Amino acid sequence: MNSIDKSIDNILESYEKYGGINLDEACIFPNRQNVVSVLNDILSLIFPGYKTAELLDRDTLRYITGEKVNRIILMLTKEVQKSFVYVKNSTTVESSHCYKMAEQAALALIDELPELRRMVALDVQAAYLGDPAAVSTEEVIVSYPGLEAIVVHRIAYFLHNCGVPVIPRIMSEYVHGKTGIDIHPGAKIGESFFIDHGTGVVIGETCEIGNNVKIYQGVTLGALSVKKELQNKKRHPTIEDNVTIYANATILGGETVIGKGSVIGGNTWVTKPVEPGTFYVNK
Repeated sequence: MNSIDKSIDNILESYEKYGGINLDEACIFPNRQNVVSVLNDILSLIFPGYKTAELLDRDTLRYITGEKVNRIILMLTKEVQKSFVYVKNSTTVESSHCYKMAEQAALALIDELPELRRMVALDVQAAYLGDPAAVSTEEVIVSYPGLEAIVVHRIAYFLHNCGVPVIPRIMSEYVHGKTGIDIHPGAKIGESFFIDHGTGVVIGETCEIGNNVKIYQGVTLGALSVKKELQNKKRHPTIEDNVTIYANATILGGETVIGKGSVIGGNTWVTKPVEPGTFYVNK
């Protein structure tokens, strides 16, 4: 046996020894590459003509849209089914009763796409109006990482609210890796949301953000404590309408409410409620 064969044997032995990545487990856990493929198809439906090299016109648009819709339903149903099987500790996808639930979630997302596009259009407009450097809404769509993170979040949030496990996190972590913007799919975000520059932004699971909110790079909307017993409890702040949060501000805690129309200065540390209309800076 040569050294390469021995190395292969050692790798295979580690699969049996350490677990967590074994073939039987892989069969009932969503495949990241498939989820990302579905996500990219969804993005191409939200922004037709921007995300792919397809030549779209009135003659081809319906065919291409139909092809993608059917592909999304088939692949997303399969991956969502795996996620349900995984959390229910079933042994195989085939023996589970999760298919119908998975199909319903996939169909619900397709039905939601017009509403998602409406919200995304407001996010695009917020970025264009909120950034003097923005030349056009088209530029925002193709080049603003903050917008990409928000769009993926809106998709992940919808699936999260449908009770789909695992897959929303795969989507959010995929775009986190691309943009440096970490938004938990459970975070509730209102309309016309704009993240400028974006790198290093963190928005926690139970955060609630109102309409017309603008935040800059390095902002953390986090928890005061990360104890496991706080799971499923409000741990992250509430940001009301028309708030601006400047770079590297840190706002922590489930009881921390930033009042409507407030401005939070850069490099601030906030752990208590801020009254509406306040310009807040560290003293």
